[in-house]
Amino acid sequence: MTLDMTKGSPLKLLLIFSIPLIIGNIFQQVYSIVDTIIVGKYVGPLALAGVGTTGAIFFLINSLIIGMTSGFSILISQRFGAKDEKGVRFAIASCILLIIIVTIISTFLMLILIGPLLKLMNTPPDIYEYAYTYISIIGAGLFTQTFYNMAASILRAMGNSKTPIYFLILACIINIILDLVFILEFNMGVAGAAYATNISQGISAVLCIIYSYKKFEILRLKKEDFKAPKDYYMLHLKMGIPMSIQFSILSFGIMIVQGAINAFGSSYIAAYTAANKVLNIAMQPLMTYGVSLATYVAQNKGAHDFKRIHYGVKTAVYMAVVTCIIIGIILVFYGKFFVLAFLDQSDVDMISSAVMVINYAAPFYIALSFIFLFRNAVQSLSKPLMPMISGAMELGGRVVIAYTLPNLIGFAGICLADPIAWVAGAIPLVIAYKVEINKLLKLQN
Repeated sequence: MTLDMTKGSPLKLLLIFSIPLIIGNIFQQVYSIVDTIIVGKYVGPLALAGVGTTGAIFFLINSLIIGMTSGFSILISQRFGAKDEKGVRFAIASCILLIIIVTIISTFLMLILIGPLLKLMNTPPDIYEYAYTYISIIGAGLFTQTFYNMAASILRAMGNSKTPIYFLILACIINIILDLVFILEFNMGVAGAAYATNISQGISAVLCIIYSYKKFEILRLKKEDFKAPKDYYMLHLKMGIPMSIQFSILSFGIMIVQGAINAFGSSYIAAYTAANKVLNIAMQPLMTYGVSLATYVAQNKGAHDFKRIHYGVKTAVYMAVVTCIIIGIILVFYGKFFVLAFLDQSDVDMISSAVMVINYAAPFYIALSFIFLFRNAVQSLSKPLMPMISGAMELGGRVVIAYTLPNLIGFAGICLADPIAWVAGAIPLVIAYKVEINKLLKLQN
């Protein structure tokens, strides 16, 4: 089933589209968390720190694919909103060919850059082998995540947020089972967690692609669909390349912060990893609102209904603000309880550091939600330059904080890096959206 977001109540449409995504994203975090819990509890805190320190590297390389996939889906949504079935087929076919090329390049880059990046981030010697083993295996299986994200993005572009979730839930279940088998039964350590992730994601990707092909007629591409005009490739790249650069800029900032954390030692790395697992779950509704809004804005841009776009964005902002208030209260009062899922109760200092990370981040979730919402809205209006500028400002915020505050106030300076970066990134996006939507509304009037 596809969802036409050019008609009906924006609030109802955004909720209908968002709820399956929230469930799916939480499940996706669940199997990442299962890796972390099992590794932390049964392999040890050093292994947990090793796995945690690889997140920035994975995001740096994977950001190329994330950006491309997100950018390519915008053209599909716009053609779908314009009721141009042939255009949708051309957009999907050209998207598939480009994604295959991007995946090959990204996998190659990730495998050759892992060692140098770990050293650049000052990865402590006691966790280096854990980190290298884990991220090398994940990197080799990058294609499994790429193909799932591609299939899911194509379906979401046409308003279908449910189908990918079914297979993601299946992947979570498989991942949990394989984690237990590989780590507890076969004693494979962090390698077992990495293999479990790759295998489960691969199964999910294959099943999602097969099911989508059989279930949705518009996805049964023919040979002539792959002969899309060059304009489609150029439009894809026009949106995809800036978004990839934007994500790469953001991930580079995260790497800088991770490098600053690594200087504090393995204990702080483990604490920061545990806190981020909690924060990543908490931000899933906010990320989901952004993804939902991207499809909504792109479809309505294809339909040239700019008043409807503006009303939908305002609706999404209200949803996000209410959600941020609720999430913030829960994190501040129950943050310690959540980090205990990853850390041993006897590690008092580690728990205290993790709670500090959460308490500093929670009040700034509204700024983070604005980044998700307005970045997606501006990109879906085919204006990718400002999100790049926003990403650069986020990077600047993280760099300044990472190289100054930790020297003055210690670990608390690290805790402020993300919140300050969120504020710096949100401001230009809000301004850019207001300028663009006002211009479009004047043209429509």
